[in-house]
Amino acid sequence: MSARWRRKRPKRKTRPPPQKRVGKRADPPSRSRRPPLPTGPKTIIRLRAVKRIYKVGTERIHALDGLDLEVRQNEYVAVMGQSGSGKSTLMNLIGCLDCATSGTYELDGQDVTTMSPAALAQVRNQKIGFVFQSFELLPRADALHNVELPLIYSRHPVWSRRKLAVEALTRVGLAERVDHRPNQLSGGEKQRVAVARALINHPSILLADEPTGNLDSKTSREILALFDRLHDEGQTIIMVTHESDVACHAQRIVRMLDGKVVSDLPTEQDTAYAYRNGGQRL
Repeated sequence: MSARWRRKRPKRKTRPPPQKRVGKRADPPSRSRRPPLPTGPKTIIRLRAVKRIYKVGTERIHALDGLDLEVRQNEYVAVMGQSGSGKSTLMNLIGCLDCATSGTYELDGQDVTTMSPAALAQVRNQKIGFVFQSFELLPRADALHNVELPLIYSRHPVWSRRKLAVEALTRVGLAERVDHRPNQLSGGEKQRVAVARALINHPSILLADEPTGNLDSKTSREILALFDRLHDEGQTIIMVTHESDVACHAQRIVRMLDGKVVSDLPTEQDTAYAYRNGGQRL
């Protein structure tokens, strides 16, 4: 091949020498488009525009009237209000014992608003522990068998039920009362058995309806101290009470009137706290 037809190679371009960076190096752009992970405790109860309407003859009674409420994991919330304010209806709805007429209810990230009765019963057994004012113990069963009841409904084997029941009774300070029947227990011990039964399935929420209503002042303080300890261990607690000194053990106090939340404040900002510390009750 002649020299004139020989292709000439292009000259290489010389790059300028790298310049020294001045100042802080910029962070590379993020390749992920995912939203940032949420911080803090998750919302375990979310009620939105909830109504519960009862029909009595031709009259419609609004037990809950467009109620909004959120409770986060490991919160300790007290619900207060006069008789007829909607406290019991709210607790029944949160505990999946009743259904809303309208609105939405999410429990631990799950919408339970339109669940069937069978599905609600399963959620109730797995995620909610109940403590009642009147204890609701079987009179002919000892403490161990009373605590085992939720596990029987969820079909746990016998050996597992006994082990978990003993652990729950030990947790509430009744390891030496496992074979005692309710008529052999004091009021405070009966309530401790009820608390152990409520905790047996490791529920997401502990619902307590007037837990000190049938107890004397000394025993009430013992039960409230137990609730404080359970909360310190990470248990979410919602408690209905009409007593200011009981409500002051909670982190938040939710006040209800005519089926609505009229106040939702940290305990230190609520009137119950001022009343307990010598101020006037508003």
